Amino acid sequence: MNYDEAYANAPFIPGADSFPPAWAKRTAALKAALGDRFRAGLRYGPAPRNWYHLCLPEAAPKGLAVIVHGGYWLRFSPDDFGHLAAGALARGWAVALPAYTLAPAARIAQITAEIGAAVAAAAAAVAGPIRIAGHSAGGHLAARMVCADAPLPADVAGRIAHCLPVSPVADLRPLMRTSMNADLAIDKAEAGGESPVLRPRRPGPAVHVWVGGAERPVFLDQARRLGNAWACPVTIAAGRHHFDVIEGFEHADSPLMAAFLGSA
Repeated sequence: MNYDEAYANAPFIPGADSFPPAWAKRTAALKAALGDRFRAGLRYGPAPRNWYHLCLPEAAPKGLAVIVHGGYWLRFSPDDFGHLAAGALARGWAVALPAYTLAPAARIAQITAEIGAAVAAAAAAVAGPIRIAGHSAGGHLAARMVCADAPLPADVAGRIAHCLPVSPVADLRPLMRTSMNADLAIDKAEAGGESPVLRPRRPGPAVHVWVGGAERPVFLDQARRLGNAWACPVTIAAGRHHFDVIEGFEHADSPLMAAFLGSA
């Protein structure tokens, strides 16, 4: 197998280059529409990228939805994916969008710890149940928050009711054979410690894995393996590829949002 090709998404998606600018544009539009209900750049730690955006609904929040961005831990920020808050906001949830230090400045274990700190900070700002989702590398990070060894205070971990990893990289071992690993620096020990498929799931939170039916075969395999390891449902969204599988987050009544926040 050519692992670089297997884990490459953009070369296999028509018009792939148009997606990131469109995401950023929709994020800017949401920020403008929310006004002071879009609280930008809240700090959760001392590093330059230890910040998160907090989006608030019009009324008192039903709880906190956390959505973690992807990009192979190497690129992007909440400014590229803030538009994904729209569906949960419309359903009355507050939404936290955490940034994190990107590789190679941080290894994945450090990034996991940063997301734990971000979730704890957002949880202190918003009462109620917590639901956490993430896409691709963000799906990995969301899943790590419901592992038995998640870097979370016990009271925060106990508030997490549901986790929705979307197209998650749940097993890091194959990435050791990609050229990305020059920056990621995953070794055998980190792959074992940071791969959700190899970690016990914490009792309590429900987990539902989501993946596009038109994604690269390795992402379908990763999703199924996490579903098997954690005995949780896996939904394969027909016709969706790695870049448009997340669009359901923008719509309150989408099947993706029903999986994340329930059908009510």
